[in-house]
Amino acid sequence: MTDVSRDAGHDIETPIHLFRRFGIEVLIADQESAVVEMSMPLAGMRNPFTDLPTVGPLGVLVDAVSGLSNHFRCRDAEWTVSTELAIELSPEGSERATAIGASPVVASGRLLGPRGSGSALSVCTLTCDGVVIGAGTVRSYYVTPDTLDLNEPPETVSKSHNTSLAELMAVEPMPPADAVRVLRQHIDPFLNNAVGVINGGVASAGLELAASATVNTGGAPMRTASVRVNFLRPFYGGDRSRYEAAPLRIGRGTAVADARAIGEDGKPAVTARVTAYR
Repeated sequence: MTDVSRDAGHDIETPIHLFRRFGIEVLIADQESAVVEMSMPLAGMRNPFTDLPTVGPLGVLVDAVSGLSNHFRCRDAEWTVSTELAIELSPEGSERATAIGASPVVASGRLLGPRGSGSALSVCTLTCDGVVIGAGTVRSYYVTPDTLDLNEPPETVSKSHNTSLAELMAVEPMPPADAVRVLRQHIDPFLNNAVGVINGGVASAGLELAASATVNTGGAPMRTASVRVNFLRPFYGGDRSRYEAAPLRIGRGTAVADARAIGEDGKPAVTARVTAYR
């Protein structure tokens, strides 16, 4: 595993302890070229609503890889925050990545064009067992925060071979209300980034879980094909923090759902549109 925690004076955007939580391995992290490659296993991860295999945690991997590629272009006193994240999967990508015994998904990222005055865009290719299964992009904005917390909090989950995804993400599915699915986001310092808010990849995963659940209410499973996320404002875990999703359309072979991460103040902090196919 490549040590990127103190690379040429740069601390990485996604905390190292979050890598351990989700089993992410750093394969390449080249600051000069901004090329980044990491892997993460998806086999065995399941949606807490439906108990179906899920690709939701790919949000964590894509945000870590493409976010770091953008982060490597920080100037002095700057930090990066994700403003947009997108994932596109091939028709068989979801099934291949989540199959029993599947190899970890590998994300290989690089900058897409030069850094702008205040933002950067990076793209990553997703492969599993050497087969391309999709791609992801992250757009980051450069900020100069007043404070950064780079300390590692104490672990809050005793991981074992049967630790659930819900435990890793500190989320709890609530009873369904009509077509809406609600996933509570509890406080867990392990999920926060250096500016004190829930990591963007974790929030993206929560949105996908809720959206996938709202379109999988019967029949053959709908498999996620695309996720498009916008980060509107900081999202904090708390007593009223949650992910909410409702379907826009559920057809015979395809479905579209919208999801929102709602903060303690009742305002949407992160939004996503998820498309799925049978």
